[in-house]
Amino acid sequence: MVNIIWGAFIIIGIIYGLITGNIVVINNEIIESGNTAFNLIKDMTPLLVIWMGLMRIAEASGLIKKIAKLMTPLLSKLFPKIPKNHESIGYIASNIAVNMAGLGSAATPFGLKAMAKLQELNPDKKRATSSMITFLVLNTGGVTIIPTTIISLRLTYGSLNPTIVIPACIIATLSAGIGGLTLDYFIRRKNDNT
Repeated sequence: MVNIIWGAFIIIGIIYGLITGNIVVINNEIIESGNTAFNLIKDMTPLLVIWMGLMRIAEASGLIKKIAKLMTPLLSKLFPKIPKNHESIGYIASNIAVNMAGLGSAATPFGLKAMAKLQELNPDKKRATSSMITFLVLNTGGVTIIPTTIISLRLTYGSLNPTIVIPACIIATLSAGIGGLTLDYFIRRKNDNT
C-alpha cells in the first residue's frame, strides 16, 4: 500500500511538473536526489558497519548472553509463554539493546533471528503467537536512549547541535513503548479470556 501511495506521489509530481513546464527542475531533482542518496549511504555505512561489528564481537564473546540474563526477569514478564532460557530471549534482548543505541538497522538481524526462534515454538505456523506480536510491538515502539542514526543524519546535514534531539527522542520512544505494550497487554488478556 505504501508503494502505491509513494508511486502516486511521484507520478502526480512528474505530471504536474510537465504541465507547468518545469521539466528542467524534474531532471535536476532526479539527478540531485540520486547524488544525495549516494552521499547519505556513503556517510552512514561506516557507522552501521562499526556497530554491527561490535555487536558481532559482543555476540561471539558471550556479552549478549550476559545482557540477556540481566534482562530475563523483565522479559519473562513481557513474554510469559516463552520457556525459560530459550534462545529467543537472547536475541530479543540483543535487539532491544541495539535499538536503545538508536541503531535500528543493526538491530534487524537480531530481530529476524528472534522471530525465527519464536516461530520454532509456534504450533500454528500460519498465525503469529502472542509472544511474536508482543516482540513486534516492543521492537516498533522500543525505547531509544541514544538516537545514533538521527544524530549522524543531523551531523551529515550540518546541524550545529545534533544531540539536542535526545530528550525529545527519549520522550517519544518511551511514550510509544509504554502505550504499545499497555495496549498489547490488554488485548492479550482479552483474547486469553475469550
